[in-house]
Amino acid sequence: MDSICPIGLQCATEISALLSPPSPLQVQKYYHDLLTARGCSGIKVKQDGNFGKGLYADMDFKEGELVLKDPMLVGAQHPLNKIDCLVCSFCFCFIGSIELQIGRRLYMQQLRANESHGCEVGSSSKHCHEMDSSDEEESTQQCTSGSSKTKVPLPEGIVESLMNGQLVLPFSEKFSLPPAVPCPGGCGEAYYCSMSCAEADWGSSHSLLCTGESSDSARREALLKFIKHANETNDIFLLAAKAISSTMLMYRKLKAVSLEEQMKHNTSCVSNHCNLSILLEAWKPISMGHKRRWWDCIALPDDVDSSDEASFRLQIKMLAFESLQLLKTAIFDKECEPLFSLEIYGNIIGMFELNNLDLVVASPVEDYFLYIDDLTYPNKEEAEKITQPVLDALGEEYSIYCEGTTYFSFAKLLEPFLLS
Repeated sequence: MDSICPIGLQCATEISALLSPPSPLQVQKYYHDLLTARGCSGIKVKQDGNFGKGLYADMDFKEGELVLKDPMLVGAQHPLNKIDCLVCSFCFCFIGSIELQIGRRLYMQQLRANESHGCEVGSSSKHCHEMDSSDEEESTQQCTSGSSKTKVPLPEGIVESLMNGQLVLPFSEKFSLPPAVPCPGGCGEAYYCSMSCAEADWGSSHSLLCTGESSDSARREALLKFIKHANETNDIFLLAAKAISSTMLMYRKLKAVSLEEQMKHNTSCVSNHCNLSILLEAWKPISMGHKRRWWDCIALPDDVDSSDEASFRLQIKMLAFESLQLLKTAIFDKECEPLFSLEIYGNIIGMFELNNLDLVVASPVEDYFLYIDDLTYPNKEEAEKITQPVLDALGEEYSIYCEGTTYFSFAKLLEPFLLS
């Protein structure tokens, strides 16, 4: 495999440095700085020789009090879920309008004809992982009026009217959503709730992964091949691409700052070679996660016999290699060459395999129909003249949550959440 992917041999020293676990002192400083920057008090990260890193409380919290708000490091919506839910590509809140969410979903249903995509409904979460000391789960309500098993198509033109805003549903103004802001690169795939989210995503990873027409045609074609491969095999590759892209972009920012400092002291030296110390600093958020190579740590599927385990793990390794080659063709940077080794790629994916969390964001469409269901006469009767046909067209799965995969800096440290 090293002969097929020679970066592992050429950059062995750099790869070893990137994969070396941080010292307890480095861990303590990193999380202390992170907690300080986020204004969190009363909690700290400590490393235990037996259990590894853990989040500890050094003060008492009241029941229901917010302990930690943890923005995601990287996250991605499942590709198939994008058909049903239009959300911000950075913070994953629902965008557009209730009418657009419903109309778009019905339009996709028409395109898919008799094909339907089920979705397990779990507890809702915001784009920031939040934990309070009561740690209570809220039960999910169901709208009784949406129990019809047979979908009844709407009259011609209604779906289009919902999507273009000509048809306004009763009381939908009570569930206003942020407008859909298109990707600044014009890819037509990413939409945002605000320019701030669009700029944040562009600066953190999307500028390297955008498939807009403004991108170089060869790079765009390579990216489309990478995305197609990930969608057809395992969308965790999309998360790994974001991790590599964010590291590369941070490397460039840190290098620019370093060069500016050097110019002030007339010691500037331009080089296209990897500056390992800067790369290690850019890699720091990823370095804190527990890692193993994906093909070593992935659980053996139930339908694979133990006698075939070696063959299965080799297939997984080759799958990662195929994905990496496509990504390398699209965004390779010589200065960040170690990031494109199979060893690094496998460990990033393995880190997600061991530490990632499900991304689940409740749809406002459910809240809307529950609101209509709770109205009193005569408002309910008048509203349902319009909403009931729409609900019947959606069917019993009238509301699908945004679902994806995400990785947080602190979330995996919450088990156990300890009082020191």
